[in-house]
Amino acid sequence: MKNYSLRSSLFTMLFLSTYLFVSAQNFTEKQVDSLVEKTMTPFNVPGIAVAIVKDGKLIHSKGYGTRSLEKGGKVDENTLFGVASNTKAFTSAALAKLIDSGKLTWDSKVTDIIPEFKLYDPYVTSQFTVRDLLTHRSGLGLGAGDMMVFPASNILDKDGVIHNLRYLKPVSSFRSKFDYDNLLYIVAGEVVSRVSGMEYEQFVKQNFLDPLNMNDTAMSWHRISDYSNVIDGHAPVDGKLETVGLSFTKVANPAAGMYSSVNDMSKWVLAQLNEGKYGNELQDSIFSKKMHNEMWAPQTLLNASKGDYNTHFSAYGLGWFLSDVDGKLEVTHTGGLLGIVSQVTMIPEIDLGIIVLTNQQSGSAFRSITNSIKDAYFGIEGKDRISVYNTARLKQEKKADEVVANIWKEIEMQQKNKMAPINLDTYAGTYTDNWFGDVALTKKDGKLMFESSNIADFKGTMSYYKGNTFLVKWNQRTLNADAFLVFTLNKEGKAIGFSMQPVSPMTDFSFDFQDLDFSRTKN
Repeated sequence: MKNYSLRSSLFTMLFLSTYLFVSAQNFTEKQVDSLVEKTMTPFNVPGIAVAIVKDGKLIHSKGYGTRSLEKGGKVDENTLFGVASNTKAFTSAALAKLIDSGKLTWDSKVTDIIPEFKLYDPYVTSQFTVRDLLTHRSGLGLGAGDMMVFPASNILDKDGVIHNLRYLKPVSSFRSKFDYDNLLYIVAGEVVSRVSGMEYEQFVKQNFLDPLNMNDTAMSWHRISDYSNVIDGHAPVDGKLETVGLSFTKVANPAAGMYSSVNDMSKWVLAQLNEGKYGNELQDSIFSKKMHNEMWAPQTLLNASKGDYNTHFSAYGLGWFLSDVDGKLEVTHTGGLLGIVSQVTMIPEIDLGIIVLTNQQSGSAFRSITNSIKDAYFGIEGKDRISVYNTARLKQEKKADEVVANIWKEIEMQQKNKMAPINLDTYAGTYTDNWFGDVALTKKDGKLMFESSNIADFKGTMSYYKGNTFLVKWNQRTLNADAFLVFTLNKEGKAIGFSMQPVSPMTDFSFDFQDLDFSRTKN
């Protein structure tokens, strides 16, 4: 009986492995085409590019749809998209390259390289290492200080960003909790520059883009050599897509600056799957196997949910998210800009890489495509990822829309009821926040107008809400980031400061209004 069971089990394993192989091999170009086309409509995405690498080869690389609703143009495999936070893996690799050459270690102190680096807590400053710059466990909150570099109209320079880090108050103890950040990757880029003696962008180009023949890739939109095949980002405004401008300033290049294509990104993914090796015979290397293993090793633990793929662990490495999917390691990262999102995913045990770039900000679209492709290679059938993720998206958007609509309804009711006029002189004046800079609240046509001195996009009209709270509606509607201003009054009833909160629960975390604390400087 035992021998029969053993033979039966072996037969079953052989059958399943054969089935999975055949299933994966049958995932044809037409199936990818159909998948993408079925995804674009419900998620309202104008343009998508997809690449798949398998067993050391690029087996699919193609563009779909249009580069821009305003300018037109077809997306192809060489169309450039902003890859946003998928830039972070290049920054960690740049540091790995310097470590390979003996110029620093992962645990070198940041202040030994950048003496002016300073965080809110002196102890944390003294202990902060290069590794800490990459692992999102600094104690700062989600997206803390992002509005120093976001949106792109901010005029603050790199020195100003590094200086202003000292004003950001922690929300958790050092190295105890994961909270995603961008600013510390900017510091990591400055470490690359100071240790190498070379501009960060040039170092990445010389050590990764050039060797891998990623010839069209640029380390920021401003460095693209030919703009004839570049997408525009798109964001929904009142149910209709509009093209959007740039998201981050040049200062943020090490965190989110890169523009690339699926053709170029496939070369990066192949090198990653080959543990840093590249070339016809894998004779060359962009970094050592030791550094490769370190970047793919868990550094900061995350809460794991079994989710779609029976996941048991989740962590952040050095520029990569790590988890198990159906018992296999997954290495991945997403990226998001205004109107642009991307995802790079690798399953090294089956030598699979998937790259999805889109020019609309719905993350559910790239997730539908990536996971549908993964399903094919895992032999998972009967899962309609598009329907599931679209239903969840619509539910989330409906809830957020209801929150915002109810708030505006309250404001309209107050105006109709002709409530006693608000004394705008109580609130008008100039206010400042240590890292955000000055804001002028001025009276115009019976309303308060909000204008930031450092960020041209932050101009808008304020409406009274209730108590000492106003709502600012930004003139630039693609931001989708209207905010509350909650004022503090002195004993004479004069406003002496205010804090801010996003109105919609779907406001991007990089609008980190919660980190602002304004004080009046002028009447």
